[in-house]
Amino acid sequence: MMPSAPDTPAIVGGKPVRTKPFPKWPVHGAAERKQLLKVLESGDWWCGTGKKTEQFEQAFAEYHGAKYAIACTNGSTALEASLLACGIAPGEEVITTPYTFVATAGSILRVNAVPVFVDIMPDTANMDPDLIEKAITPRTAAIMPVHFAGLPCDMDKIRSIARKHKLKVIEDACHAWGGQWKGKGLGAVGDIGCFSFQMSKNLTAGEGGIILTNSRKLANLAGSVVHVGRKAGHEWYEHFVIGSNLRMTEWQSAVLIEQLKRLPKQQETRLRNTAFLDEKLSRIGGLKTMASEKRAGRRSVHIYIFRVDKGSFGIGRDRLVECLNAEGIPCHGGYPFPLYRNPVFQDLGKIDSPLARLIGKKLDYKKVNCPEAERICKDVIWIKQSTLLGTRKDMRDIVTAVKKIKAAAPLLT
Repeated sequence: MMPSAPDTPAIVGGKPVRTKPFPKWPVHGAAERKQLLKVLESGDWWCGTGKKTEQFEQAFAEYHGAKYAIACTNGSTALEASLLACGIAPGEEVITTPYTFVATAGSILRVNAVPVFVDIMPDTANMDPDLIEKAITPRTAAIMPVHFAGLPCDMDKIRSIARKHKLKVIEDACHAWGGQWKGKGLGAVGDIGCFSFQMSKNLTAGEGGIILTNSRKLANLAGSVVHVGRKAGHEWYEHFVIGSNLRMTEWQSAVLIEQLKRLPKQQETRLRNTAFLDEKLSRIGGLKTMASEKRAGRRSVHIYIFRVDKGSFGIGRDRLVECLNAEGIPCHGGYPFPLYRNPVFQDLGKIDSPLARLIGKKLDYKKVNCPEAERICKDVIWIKQSTLLGTRKDMRDIVTAVKKIKAAAPLLT
């Protein structure tokens, strides 16, 4: 059998562009080990007795220019606690995006409020602010923008709409650690903001979350929800709101203290590699990279995404994903459909819940259609943030693999 030509795609028997793995995640070392040993030997493993959680809260708030931070179990519970702190009542509506993880809208449902989906902009994957006012009704109580992949939403327009209609702005900044809008830290631009430290995230302790705000009132309310309804300065068994035990442990905080120190340099590497990929991939016919945001200031990059036009590229998104993985380039297609197409939303009206009984037949997501969100779910490719910690050679391999596949596209349909 004759050896394959060097330009033969790996998926049809050629040699892959690379067999070397991209950088592993998470990144850790002696600093994290030392912090964890301090917690172990102190015996103060819980945030109520130790000081690591308080130290991390202060450091994270300072890094984002926020006055207050409340650490908690994960990004999902951060969103729930924020909604409760903002006083979002059962049956009230919260406007958000359909192109996000289920926890965004799920948190709204968990407090018996109603997610209202507004379509995205095709060049950013963020909620289109020009469509928000059309979605506002007398029951609207808040807007929950998601800074998808780390690219900030247009917070000027969103805040202006919120002020006009007296709505709260709850930022889902779970992709935006260290990101900014006009020099101000994301998560601290709206009324309240939330972050995740789940395993895949740029800042991680395996799990965890945090809430930021510049409002003492909201900080106290969110802190009480996280801390079983307690208030600082009052009796231990005196509870003021229906809260839950959503506290972060000292173990997680110890790791996050050191992970936060690593973040700026890692973000510089991701940004540098994002700029390189944008430049190179945008020159390849049939591919479209995402727009940048000049007003952003410091940028977080959680996912590198680009879109595929089957007619111009020669093969569709799904086939390109298969071919790239065969070439040693890890990637995938992201969300298979917009959030409202998940069974949990499609069947919501059938479920006997307080919300379903309250809203009744009005709770029907089968009628929702966001065309841009539908399209992006069919043509976008995601490359995870740890891949972006690679070298310039690693990034060139991504570009080489894409060019190789495009050249052989007629053989791959």
